[in-house]
Amino acid sequence: MNVTQRQRELTNLLDKAAKVYEQGQDEIMSNFEYDKLYDELKALEEKSGTVLANSPTARPGYEVLSELPKFKHETPCLSLDKTKSRAALSEWLNGHDGVLSWKMDGLTVVLTYENGELVRAVTRGNGEIGEVITNNAKVFKNVPVKIAFKGTLVIRGEAVIKYSDFEKINDAISDPAEKYKNPRNLCSGSVRQLNNEITAKRNVHLFAFTLFSASGDENFNTDFKTINEGFDFLERLGFTVVEHKTVNSTNVENAVQYFADKIESNDFPSDGLVLCFDNIAYGESLGRTSKFPRNAIAFKWADETALTHIREVEWSASRTGLINPVAIFDPVELEGTTVSRASLHNVSVTEELKIGIGDEVSVYKANMIIPQIAENLTKSGKLVIPAACPVCGGRTEIKDNDGNRFLYCMNPVCTAKKLGSFVQFVSRDAMNIEGISESTLEKFIALGYIHDYADIYRLSAHRDEIVTLDGFGEKSYNNLQAAIEKSKDIELPNFIFALGIPNIGLANARLICRELGGTLDSVLNADREKLLSINQIGDVIADSVVNFMADEKNRAEIAALNEYVRIAEPEAVDEASLSLKGLTFVITGSVEHYANRNELKAFIEKKGGSVASAVSKNTNYLINNDVMSNSSKNKKAKELGVEIISEEAFIERFGN
Repeated sequence: MNVTQRQRELTNLLDKAAKVYEQGQDEIMSNFEYDKLYDELKALEEKSGTVLANSPTARPGYEVLSELPKFKHETPCLSLDKTKSRAALSEWLNGHDGVLSWKMDGLTVVLTYENGELVRAVTRGNGEIGEVITNNAKVFKNVPVKIAFKGTLVIRGEAVIKYSDFEKINDAISDPAEKYKNPRNLCSGSVRQLNNEITAKRNVHLFAFTLFSASGDENFNTDFKTINEGFDFLERLGFTVVEHKTVNSTNVENAVQYFADKIESNDFPSDGLVLCFDNIAYGESLGRTSKFPRNAIAFKWADETALTHIREVEWSASRTGLINPVAIFDPVELEGTTVSRASLHNVSVTEELKIGIGDEVSVYKANMIIPQIAENLTKSGKLVIPAACPVCGGRTEIKDNDGNRFLYCMNPVCTAKKLGSFVQFVSRDAMNIEGISESTLEKFIALGYIHDYADIYRLSAHRDEIVTLDGFGEKSYNNLQAAIEKSKDIELPNFIFALGIPNIGLANARLICRELGGTLDSVLNADREKLLSINQIGDVIADSVVNFMADEKNRAEIAALNEYVRIAEPEAVDEASLSLKGLTFVITGSVEHYANRNELKAFIEKKGGSVASAVSKNTNYLINNDVMSNSSKNKKAKELGVEIISEEAFIERFGN
């Protein structure tokens, strides 16, 4: 399966998930799993330059610019240590009673009441500092604004939008492109609105999960000994508390199964469970680490595995010439669906796993959705790396990039490269020309309308022919010309990315443009030494830029484009805002605070940092919420002495 085929597969799967979700049918994946596949699709779109018409990446979630005041929490809101083992929960309790509850997937909010009235509501933020959302919390559907307790009360809870309300909100939106992608993102935007009339319409609910403190009212006994007593107290005051069960070492695993059986019928989003010691004094006596409190632990659902045999390895070529391996194996049932293929990523992975045709392998769905090979039990190592490109038959070559080996097609006129380069040129992150699909480009190339990039801006010369083509007409042609005209105003990084320079993604384009001064001439005339002086730019990238710009054909093409495009003047950069300048990060696994990895990546780049795809000696931090995992990236980081930090640790150090 090639990249475009995988994009179609992911797009169709995500589209199906969105439809059953909006229609109130049983979900086929969780929000967490949806974001994981969404990230994979987004990465493939960046690599191929193709964004399919029904791609969910074209449906933006709710966005809001926050100008809410900040507030420092009196006690940090720490994250929890995690496990996927049910048996580990029993061991963790070690004979003590515990309280098991949902780990809800929304936005954590801290509420403070004084003299019976809600006086402050603050988001969790980075754990140290949150945003004040008091006016918005007052219009949550189930939050009491006045309570009988007249002292000072502080609770923590999770703000969520129920699936049923999410569906109603999306059903009221006629344009599919404007529909929200999941309840968590919609809730985050709703809770942080500047106008609480909007919040009120979103039906936000709050589920209390911690009674943090209660004092100052002699009419109430608040000397609670257990978590359960605190929950009962909050319910009497009118709060909705998270569903919970009292457990011990002998029955906690059965309780986990009780919650697991309820997932599909739940009307609220959750991404696991939380177990805490029921005895408050005992839990507090355990203290905390620098990252986690010791009185509670989070439980994540474990991955289901199955044994199968590899029947073939399919190699797919992209516009860059990169040829990726995909394992095809005997179909197996995992997480309720049949799977028969898994990406092997690159040559290095096939070598590390010692892949061979016929090998017995253990496969699983990462985060219950993305097929991966966990282990090769046979380890024959007999896989033959193709000497010819599967698309054009041209010669292939293995190249080393940051310690990883990749297979490339060396034919400069490979069909996959030619069409792919135009697809990237018109893509959203490049020139963003709406209305030119891959099939349209293929047709225009075949008819001789397009030979180079600038020809796209000369399509008016073929107007009479285009309006007679199948699928076209006067209206379609006019829409296309409007999109082409709109694309002429462009930011320099997007223009550089559009050129299709080998090894230059949008992130590297932004980094190079920013460091070189933000003008086209500065990039055109940058020498190797200047490029190498930029943090995270190594020999491969520097040589790619220099060699590309030294080619007279490429310079002529840029000059031709310059007759049509208007590259925006560089904005003045506030150096004080570039707090991550000089730091390089690698992000792996799922994220919880940010909507997805792309949002975290965008934050890092906005602050002047760089995000690489692979761990190398130039990496400063590997961000992985499963800090103790034995993943390949974690192993590489440990070998190189690169610090592995969780998302929460990143936020604590660098903000959010």
